[in-house]
Amino acid sequence: MICGLFLVAACSTPEPAVTPSTTAGEEALTASEALGEYSSLDYCSLVDQRKVIGGGNAVKPPLASFEFCRLEFVEGANRYTVTTGPITSGQDPNNQPYEYAGPLPEGVSVQRSTFNEDIACTRLLTFADGIRLSIAVTSDDTAPADQADRCRIADATVDGAAGVIAARKAGRLNLDQRSWGRVAPCAQLDQHELDAAAGPETKPAPALSGHSCIRGKVSFSLSVGADTTPGATEALGGRQVQVTTSGAFCQVTTHRPIPGTPDRVEQAMLSVVGVDGAPEDATCAAAREVAAAVFPKLP
Repeated sequence: MICGLFLVAACSTPEPAVTPSTTAGEEALTASEALGEYSSLDYCSLVDQRKVIGGGNAVKPPLASFEFCRLEFVEGANRYTVTTGPITSGQDPNNQPYEYAGPLPEGVSVQRSTFNEDIACTRLLTFADGIRLSIAVTSDDTAPADQADRCRIADATVDGAAGVIAARKAGRLNLDQRSWGRVAPCAQLDQHELDAAAGPETKPAPALSGHSCIRGKVSFSLSVGADTTPGATEALGGRQVQVTTSGAFCQVTTHRPIPGTPDRVEQAMLSVVGVDGAPEDATCAAAREVAAAVFPKLP
C-alpha cells in the first residue's frame, strides 16, 4: 500500500481544487504560500495537540518524519493514531466532497477519502493549486461504531492545521548536517548503474515532498522511524541492511542514528518491483544491486 500511495504522489500532476470563492481583497491560498519549502516542512508544526488529543493522553512524543507527523494517544479504552501528511496532488477517485463546518483560509477546502473508510477516517486539506495535505486517523478498535470518533478527531486535526496555516506559522525541520533529510533522492537514482534494474529509458520522478523518488521499477524514500530492534541484517554497500519482500516488491532498508535522539532513526529504503512472473530471488538480486550503488553515497 505504501508503495502504491508513493507512486501516486510521485507521478501525478496537480488538478484544480474545488474551493470556495474568495472575498474581495483576499487571494486564494496556494500550498507553497501556506507551507513554504516542502522539503523542509515540519508536519508536526501543523498539529495542535491540544485540539487533537482533547481529553486523551499522548502515548509518546509525536514522530516528526520528513513527509508526515504521527501522533498516538489513548482516549478511554481505545488507542488512536493521527497521521498528518504527506502532501499529494492529481486526480483520485477516492476523494469526495465534504461539508466541513470549521473556518478555513481563503481558497482552501476539505474533502474526505473513501479509501479504507471502514477502518480509517481521512480528510484532505486542499489548497487553491490542487495540492492536498492528507490527515488520517486510525484506531486499535476498528469497529464501524468507532468511525464517528475517528472522524471527530480527524476534523479536530483539520481545525488545528487550518489555524496554523491561516496564521502562516508552519515550522521547519531542524536537520543536522549529515541528515538524510538533506539528501535529494532523485539524484541518487540518476545513475547509469541503475539502468538495468530501473529500465534504461526511465527518468527519476520526484514526489512533491522532495524525500521520495521513483525511476521505473525502482523507488527510493527517506524517512524517520522509531528505533526498533532490527531483524536479520546483512552487509551491503558498506552498511548493515535488511532485505524484505512485500507482494511483488523487494525492499532494502538501512538506518542512521539521529544524534541526541536515541529513540528515533533515519531510514533509507530502496524498493524494486518485480515484473509479472519474475521469481522473488531475481527481484531481490536487483534490489541488492541498486542498494550497492546508492547506499555508499549517503552521508
